[in-house]
Amino acid sequence: MRLFSLERAQLGYGGHPVLFDISLAVEPGERVALIGPSGAGKSTLLSAMYEQQKGRAALVPQDGALVKQLSVFHNVYIGRLHHHHTIYNLLNLVRPWPVHVASVASLLQDVALSDKLFSPVSDLSGGERQRTAVARALYQGGDALLGDEPVSAVDGAQARQVLDAIVRTFSTVVLVMHDVELALRFTTRVVGLRAGRILFDRPTADLKNDELDELYRSSWRGLPSSKPA
Repeated sequence: MRLFSLERAQLGYGGHPVLFDISLAVEPGERVALIGPSGAGKSTLLSAMYEQQKGRAALVPQDGALVKQLSVFHNVYIGRLHHHHTIYNLLNLVRPWPVHVASVASLLQDVALSDKLFSPVSDLSGGERQRTAVARALYQGGDALLGDEPVSAVDGAQARQVLDAIVRTFSTVVLVMHDVELALRFTTRVVGLRAGRILFDRPTADLKNDELDELYRSSWRGLPSSKPA
């Protein structure tokens, strides 16, 4: 059964189209990268996919959507708020249950944040906040993970560690990626978007350099890569 499916869709915001004639389906077990220049419509496409699976897929939004006044622990725990009743969650806010502290602490090791368990998110760097948002999605679980540039603010070694944790936890992922080298390393399929349309949709192993050149032709300076914050 397909997790996401669009057929000749036109997508946008406030009556302004961003994507045109989009046909795309994602099957369980696929790891898909959405790549392309800024403004191509990657985030819009990811949002449409998330709306189809809302409640069944974990999301890492580009802005993180963290509660800055709360600790890393509490922001990660938010991923499972729906598993417990309100009183239970309020008690955990005041005095975290040891069982949840242990499970979150273990997970934070996978994203190199084990020393930040009870640090306020407001005190974190951009890369640490991004890893907190990823940890929340990993803790939430679900049928798939959708991430909007989930490692754009994380340096090379840690980015690889975070992406490895994502693909180990979720068999199905869809990631908007700026760093093409990482996209090719951690996904099995690449969808290239340009000017609101799909330019190519290929298995990662079949992607050709000239297709990447065409995708980024207006500002090509080699493979785009993210810069740590």
